[in-house]
Amino acid sequence: MVLIGVYSCDLDDDVSSENLQTYIVATPIKTDLITLKAEAIAVTEPVAIENSGKIYAYKNYIFVNDINRGFHILDNTNAEAPTNIGFIKLEGNNDISIKDDRLFADSYGDLVVMDISDINNITEANRMENAIYQEFWCTVGFDVEWPEGQIDVYDYSDFDYNKDAIVGWDVAEVKLSDEQFEVQFGYNPNARDVTAFDNVAENSVPTTSTTGQGGSFARFKIVADYLYAVEPWSINVFDISDLDAPIVLDEVYANGNIETIFNQGDMLFLGGTQGMYIYDISAPDKPTYVSEFTHGRACDPVVVSGDYAFVTLRSNNFCGDGVESGLYIVDVSDLSNPTLSKTYPMTEPYGLGVKEEKLFICDGPDGLKVYDKSNIDDLVQLNHFEDINTYDVIPLANSLLMIGDKVLYQYEYLDNEIRLLSAYSLN
Repeated sequence: MVLIGVYSCDLDDDVSSENLQTYIVATPIKTDLITLKAEAIAVTEPVAIENSGKIYAYKNYIFVNDINRGFHILDNTNAEAPTNIGFIKLEGNNDISIKDDRLFADSYGDLVVMDISDINNITEANRMENAIYQEFWCTVGFDVEWPEGQIDVYDYSDFDYNKDAIVGWDVAEVKLSDEQFEVQFGYNPNARDVTAFDNVAENSVPTTSTTGQGGSFARFKIVADYLYAVEPWSINVFDISDLDAPIVLDEVYANGNIETIFNQGDMLFLGGTQGMYIYDISAPDKPTYVSEFTHGRACDPVVVSGDYAFVTLRSNNFCGDGVESGLYIVDVSDLSNPTLSKTYPMTEPYGLGVKEEKLFICDGPDGLKVYDKSNIDDLVQLNHFEDINTYDVIPLANSLLMIGDKVLYQYEYLDNEIRLLSAYSLN
C-alpha cells in the first residue's frame, strides 16, 4: 500500500514526449501529528450522531460508535427508553473494550486507558504512545476525505509516519516516461498491481459482566488478563493484569489482512478480507497460528458457536472480488482443517451474532433476519424485520442490541422469535 521510493529530480531531460504518459498523483497535505493527538480526546455533553458504526455493551451502558468521531454513551437502565448521557471524542479510533471500569481505546496508534468508574466524570488514566502503531491508517485525520476519481499513485516519499498527519490531498497531473516513473516512485508502472493502489482509499438489557461485550465488527477483544487488538496484518497483545499500566507484548504478524476478532475459549477467530484465520491463545501472551479458511476478496466478520463458524461475505462494493454475498457456514470441529459446510445467499450482509440456537444476521438494507440454526443444512427463518438498514448486533443474556442507520434497536427474546422493545434515534 505504501510506496517506498526516493524522490528524484534528476530525471532524463532527453526522453521523447512520445514516451510520456499522464499520471494522476495524490500527495498528502501534512500537519503535526503531536498536535493532532493532543486534540483527539475529550469527554463532552451529548451530541447528535453523524454516522453510526459499531456498538459495545457494558453493565447498564451502551457505547455507540460515531464513525471517525468517537462513542456516544447511553444509559440503558430502562431498555424501553435509553437516554443519551455523553460523548467520548476519540479521533483516530477503531474500537474500544472495557474491563472493571477501564475503557481501552486506540487513538492515532496510541493505546488510551480511561477510568469510567464515575460515568459522569470520565478521566484519562494512561496513554501509551504508538502501542498500536497502525502507521498509515492512524495518521489520516478523520475529517479528511479521500481524493475522488482515479488516482494512479499516492506519493508518501516526503511523509514521516512518526511526525506527520494527513489533513488533505494535493492532486496533480504529471507526465512521465516509465523510466522516470520508476526513478521517482520506486517501481515499474507497467508491472504494478493496479488494484493495490486503486483500493487504498477503501482499505477501513446490557451485560452485567465486569468485561463488556462487542459485536462481530470488534477489533478489540479482552480475554482474561489480556487485550488483543487487531490491525491489518497483525495482532497487538497487551497484558492488562494491571489495568492502569498495560504491558506491551510482542506483536504477532497474521497470515492475512485482518478486520475483526472473535474468541471461543482459547481460540481466536480473525475475519479478514481474504479469509478466516484461527489462532491458539492457550499461551495467552503468544497467539499461535493454527489454520485458515480462505475465500475470494470480501468483507468478512465472523462469529463461532460450537463446531461451526458463521461468516458473512459482502461483495457488492469495494470489499468484493467476484464472491457471492451470503452467509458461509464453516465446520471448525477440526481446527486444523476448517471446511465449508453450507452457504446461504444474502443481499448485503454486515454483522451477525449467535445465542443458543438463534442466529441473527444484519443484511444491510434488507433488514434484520433471525434464524433457527439447529440444522445448518436447513436454516429456518424465525423473523425478518424489514424496512430498516442494519449494521451489527450484540446478543446479550436477556436482550438483543442492533445498530442501524443512526438508530439503536433493542429486542427481547421469545421462544421462537424476538420482539422489538425500543428504537432509539441518535439524531
